[in-house]
Amino acid sequence: MFGTALSQLRYGMAILRNSRIRPQDLERIARDLIATLAEFGEPGADSALLPGQAGAVDPAVRRTVTERSLRATARAAAQHTAHYRRTFDALGLDPGSLTPETWDRVPVTPKEALRGLPAAFVSAASTPALMALTTGTSGTPTAVWYSRAEVEIAVAMSTVSAVLGMGLRPHHTMAYAGCSRATLPLLNVEESVTRIGASFVQIGTVDPAVALDRLATPLGLRGKAPQITHLTVSASYLSALVEEAERNDWQAKDFGLESIGVGGEVLSDPLRERAAVALGARISTAYMSTEALPSGGTPCTEGHLHHTTEFGHMEILDPVTHGPTPPGAVGIIVQTPYVPYRDCTLLLRYATGDLVRRPEAEPTCELAHLPATSPILGRWSGPRSIDVPTRSVLDLLESEPDIPLPARYALVDRPGGPVLHVLVRRTPAAALLGRLQERATTAGLALDGIVLHDDPATLPPTGPVRADLREHTFESVRPAAVRVARPA
Repeated sequence: MFGTALSQLRYGMAILRNSRIRPQDLERIARDLIATLAEFGEPGADSALLPGQAGAVDPAVRRTVTERSLRATARAAAQHTAHYRRTFDALGLDPGSLTPETWDRVPVTPKEALRGLPAAFVSAASTPALMALTTGTSGTPTAVWYSRAEVEIAVAMSTVSAVLGMGLRPHHTMAYAGCSRATLPLLNVEESVTRIGASFVQIGTVDPAVALDRLATPLGLRGKAPQITHLTVSASYLSALVEEAERNDWQAKDFGLESIGVGGEVLSDPLRERAAVALGARISTAYMSTEALPSGGTPCTEGHLHHTTEFGHMEILDPVTHGPTPPGAVGIIVQTPYVPYRDCTLLLRYATGDLVRRPEAEPTCELAHLPATSPILGRWSGPRSIDVPTRSVLDLLESEPDIPLPARYALVDRPGGPVLHVLVRRTPAAALLGRLQERATTAGLALDGIVLHDDPATLPPTGPVRADLREHTFESVRPAAVRVARPA
């Protein structure tokens, strides 16, 4: 315990001084949490004070830490990266003079700049060890380099989060059904799960029928739950699992799932409800991006998305002017991950393109001390993406059983507004069309019409989703008649 106290002290001093974090200190904190779990069965009462647990901080202290963190991060970027050295020299900016109030003097970094030349954002003082790529479903994949220390810090943070946030325990088994090429998330999940003493299963984005078969199959492991208990998945692949389960008579009782964590894409309310019924698990979602790790967002009980201030600085800006977004309006998330959590790819005011709405009034929820937004609405691709956001379209479509999942749709611009083209199981479908039109009007979607298609060949081009990153397998699926009943 004395060693852990020293680790916590060293970690706290590193944050206050913006000096290098020792990965072994965070690993020691995570190991002590696991040891507490093994001895007492539950985390200690002081676990809310551990890294990443969104504890309340005095506003004056928070402002001081924010100013120091912004200056330290800007100084490292200006000294050690080609992109920001040119930027600060051209503008005559002194990183040491910046404050939260003058932070907007630093230009916003567009996603295209990082995609075009990722090496220009890599610190010359770092040792790149791992290149993490985004999936590319919203454009060219983005490359982000991580040092060995960053990876170790991320794994330790993920271990703490899995214990406290997900409730993962040694008798659980976690399955990862994300793309196997998502190196950093896969590494994080596998390492954190096994450090806790739980078991890990890599499924990947295989045929949904194969995935459901894996989830239902008894494990037969001593000391473990009879079946897989936790699942990590993207929203579109979850929708593919729900489609398979609903169409082929899978029942919630066939599985042993307790929790499904969804990330990477917009999770609609109807899909959340259908997945909970079909798979028999609670569905949770959070916000995090490869570029801004470990900064992210956590939902509260009132439906806000609250953004951590511990690991980075978050702004909500107008996607065109990059001015501040007023309350009640929609803007994009702009992130600055802090040094010392990040030391390889350094990003200042990075425009993620993720759309959110600022609350009109200050929240009063359990996370009201953290900056709040709406859940992610979609990705910025022009004014239409605000008028008809992805979340609103998915809320409209994913509640209808006559629309196959993942929902395939396209928005085609017309003089009177965009027309929504939707793939359905069969036409004519007058009742379905009537419901969609009525609900779209009630939701205030700025549509000029809805057109239904029962042939994918007639549907205008649709955007890719993560469920399309299908991986091949030699596995075959057991017929429904010989499925093994769920163990008692």
